[in-house]
Amino acid sequence: MIELASNVLNFTFPDVHPEAELQINFQRTLRIPDDDHDYPLPPGLGTFPIQHVDDHAANVPSSWLQHGGVMLPMFQSEAMWLDFDSSWIEQNDVAYPFAIKVAAGKQCAISGEPWNEGVTGKPQNYMVAPEQPWLDGFVVDKGCVRQFVAMPLGSGYSAEEQITGAAQHGGLQVAVYPMKRNVFERRFPKVKRMKNMQSHDVCYSMPECCSAPDMGLAPGGRMKQEIYSDPYDVDDWDIEAGGRCFVHLCNSMTWQSLTGEVPPHPAPTAKVYNSSGLPWFDYYDDSMTAVGGSPILAKLKSVAQLSAEKKDAALPENESVTPGNLVLCRKGLKQGQVREGAI
Repeated sequence: MIELASNVLNFTFPDVHPEAELQINFQRTLRIPDDDHDYPLPPGLGTFPIQHVDDHAANVPSSWLQHGGVMLPMFQSEAMWLDFDSSWIEQNDVAYPFAIKVAAGKQCAISGEPWNEGVTGKPQNYMVAPEQPWLDGFVVDKGCVRQFVAMPLGSGYSAEEQITGAAQHGGLQVAVYPMKRNVFERRFPKVKRMKNMQSHDVCYSMPECCSAPDMGLAPGGRMKQEIYSDPYDVDDWDIEAGGRCFVHLCNSMTWQSLTGEVPPHPAPTAKVYNSSGLPWFDYYDDSMTAVGGSPILAKLKSVAQLSAEKKDAALPENESVTPGNLVLCRKGLKQGQVREGAI
């Protein structure tokens, strides 16, 4: 079952496991410069407001009603990232594992292949939570993504249009598959605990207009981010129990006319953010192996590159910056282990 609560998508699978739950939220963020330099991870600036498409059936395009799902507002050239949070199963001392597929305009953001049902291992077209905490863009190289940047569907910038030559779908497509119950119990048997002892999951917190409402995601600036290989087996995922959701991206300039609500104020520019001394983030997990980049996605032109070819101004305020306040986040430490840093 999929529910929307407090701008978060909750995927629950009670028929698989009573505590199998994955939350996905869509984070507003600053757009990193699109200048072919590799930038660290930008912060989360709060979740996008999300509403049910069916609640606005009289105003949204008929194609949105056909797909169902939810919708959120994005300004032209605004950026986003996706945050994944899987439920902690106390008696097994582990977060429940999920396979997560993310596509933009029905083109996989990991492999670049067209959307299909289920998961494939070669090339890997999904991520695994909790090992993968978030996704910021299209996987163009090993350890590198191009940031998700919203552009009007039909303008030629979106990954969908560059790959297929058509502006048909737009938006984001998300599918979630829980680990099979018997596999979970075999891999993660229940543990005995001393009275009054508790386990806690490690959590890292990262602190123009057109009349058409449809937006697509285009590749923006380059960012350092590893997408990890599946540490389990492809057959471990319960494909029959999976849930999927179409996330429509609505042009923020038409959001108010559709919903009656004012969209969030645009995020600050990278230059303004960096000059304020606010943090950037570098996340790594020594215990995981990163997948290689997609040859399909590597061929995409970024918004800045296409804008230069088109001789338009699709990407304003694109000045390069040198991140000055870098926060290192490391996962993979054992419970109670102290991370050794600089003295």
